[in-house]
Amino acid sequence: MAPISVFDQILDPANRADPYPLYAELRRTPVSRQEDGLYVVSGYDEIVALLHDPRVSSTRRNVPQPGEPGSGDVAAVLPPSFINTDPPEHDRLRRLAMRHFGPPRSPHLVESLRPEMLRVVTELIDDVASRARIDIVDDIAYPFPVTVICRILGVPREDEARFHEWADAVVESLDPREKGLAERMRRRHAAVSELHRYLGGITDERRERPGDDLLSGLATDEGPEGAMSPVEVVATATLLLIAGHETTVNLITNGMLTLLRHPEVLDRLRHEPGLAVSTVEELLRYEPPVHFLSSRIALDDIELGGTTIPKGSPIAVALAAGSRDPAHVPDPDRFDPDRQYTEHLGFGGGVHYCFGAPLARLETQIALTELAKRLKNPRVVADPPPYRPSAELRGPRHLLVDVDGVADPEHG
Repeated sequence: MAPISVFDQILDPANRADPYPLYAELRRTPVSRQEDGLYVVSGYDEIVALLHDPRVSSTRRNVPQPGEPGSGDVAAVLPPSFINTDPPEHDRLRRLAMRHFGPPRSPHLVESLRPEMLRVVTELIDDVASRARIDIVDDIAYPFPVTVICRILGVPREDEARFHEWADAVVESLDPREKGLAERMRRRHAAVSELHRYLGGITDERRERPGDDLLSGLATDEGPEGAMSPVEVVATATLLLIAGHETTVNLITNGMLTLLRHPEVLDRLRHEPGLAVSTVEELLRYEPPVHFLSSRIALDDIELGGTTIPKGSPIAVALAAGSRDPAHVPDPDRFDPDRQYTEHLGFGGGVHYCFGAPLARLETQIALTELAKRLKNPRVVADPPPYRPSAELRGPRHLLVDVDGVADPEHG
């Protein structure tokens, strides 16, 4: 039997708790070809070059999806969001979405939500104040960002449980194991179809009776580039609801686990809330929520890292490996929020740089600061905790923490 490749070991859920030694081995060949023809890019410089290369496509129709006979079937279930398109289509859709989400037309949206974010986190922590054991995932990291994105989109919060089921089905489909793949893809398609019908109904309502939410803006905007089609509105909302929310859950959870493993930093954050900004940036480098970008394909022969990636080849971008590249950052396996140079790949790069990065940053800063300030003597129950199987969106399924109580929000 042939030895298992480093990349296959990384995909193995048994290595989910600590893939970083395998990433170090993977970086020995910054651009490596797998037996199935997939090219894995893991060096920082090579990743940056690739993310800015117009010869790399992110369009789903160029890449057949796992468990499917071809990309056409997937497209029928998954209308394209701008994350799965290439310029100029990508640029048009992203600009239309950004008109209602950030600069230059809506520069203060995210910051204006700070008081409400703080209120939501405070209420969530208050809700567990009487308990000696809490689950950072179920009690804080999941409900917080989903509440915020529902507020932004204009979606009723009482439907939060349904979003959880839909999001779980999509994330579980990223499990690389062949066993059960067909069933996971069936659940993914069913969940996304239900979500599209749900969001489509709300979008129709907003088109008739618009409010001050993002869905209303996307559905009614007749800007200089015209309006999004109904399918494009729903696809954009789906992207924000699932992709953005899931990554923030992982970032908060990975962040809290890292702080619990570094109690000196947790104590500093408790007394120095200003440390939150640099702490979150270091977390995005050290324990990012997104480890891989897949579904990329070479539109032409690409020379990269001494290797030629042939036209038509599928590509996986190992962001988490690149952010810990010792050729890019000294002592990369050390968590250091005082690090002077924190350039990372936590939000990707190039034209597909994470649309929701400002929101994820602020949510995580607020959540970690309040958890550090209010949880008394927090201890991890099981380290490592159980992880979700996905190698792409990596994070604990649960993070149980014992506490000696919860401090008053005013006094810490």
